[in-house]
Amino acid sequence: LRAGVRTRLVFELARELRARLEVPMLLMTYLNPVLAWGPERFFAAAAEAGLDGLILPDLPPDEDPELVAQARAAGLDTVFLLAPTSTDERIATVARHTSGFVYTVSVTGVTGARSQLPDLGPLVRRIRKATSLPVAIGFGISGRDTARAAARVADGVVVGSALIRAIEEGRDPVALLEEVREGARVE
Repeated sequence: LRAGVRTRLVFELARELRARLEVPMLLMTYLNPVLAWGPERFFAAAAEAGLDGLILPDLPPDEDPELVAQARAAGLDTVFLLAPTSTDERIATVARHTSGFVYTVSVTGVTGARSQLPDLGPLVRRIRKATSLPVAIGFGISGRDTARAAARVADGVVVGSALIRAIEEGRDPVALLEEVREGARVE
């Protein structure tokens, strides 16, 4: 915010990236910017910028079905999170309200790169019983080894904090992404 980044600029960046990328792009954002802009305006701007969906970590999936319906009407997937502590009831609720993929948090607590991940196989198996959507694991993916551990049990790997840290440290983010991509290739 101190550097002048605002929601409008995020959408402009998404538009520029969309012109160069063919992969799905989702925006992870708190609910407040959506409400500040107004959901209809926000979702229309997100879709127009070329985004494919939204990850709203502070919106419980069953809290506002109308808001979720508005996002879907704008052509956006809504992705909700599950944690290692999620009950079967919570998994079923998230599965009912999520589209695109299920975002599975690898560890409890705050996001950030880790050197290793816990065994997520049992959690992913429980999620797969509730939905046919792809399961992606994030929170804690720091490089080749953690990407490999996640990819062994899930359909996708999400890397965020390690990428941001690489950029902050002046390292080449493309090299990190290649390392994660290599790790995520499971034979």
